[in-house]
Amino acid sequence: MPPRSRRVLQAILYEVFAIAFVGPMLSLVFEQSAASSLGLAIVLSSIALAWNYVFNTLFERWEARQLAKGRSFTRRLLHGAGFEGGLVIILVPVMALWLEISLFAAFLSNLGLLAFFFVYAIAFTWAFDRVFGLPASASKRDDA
Repeated sequence: MPPRSRRVLQAILYEVFAIAFVGPMLSLVFEQSAASSLGLAIVLSSIALAWNYVFNTLFERWEARQLAKGRSFTRRLLHGAGFEGGLVIILVPVMALWLEISLFAAFLSNLGLLAFFFVYAIAFTWAFDRVFGLPASASKRDDA
């Protein structure tokens, strides 16, 4: 699969499953109406979708320059931490504005989401790679 198509498919599938889980969870945790929670989930996922594409493009460029090929557990942890770390910086202010709470309160409220998405990002990427194969950036070269 061409790299761009792979990244787009991965990002869309990632966010579809995320909205299905996060929408109802936001409604329960923040005691918001279903409509407000779904709206917030869609806004957060739209931002995350764009970040997913940008981050994976940058990560795969870095990955292609590495001597060790493949996706070890350590590399998957780096991928998850990088993706989620960047997303925190972007999403906490959005949540604070939407929920009308302080940045600190939004950050604290976001900790549960961060823990979920850290694990989810690693598991989803592993499952996606199993179904669609590794990207060219992680594939072993046939240098012999």
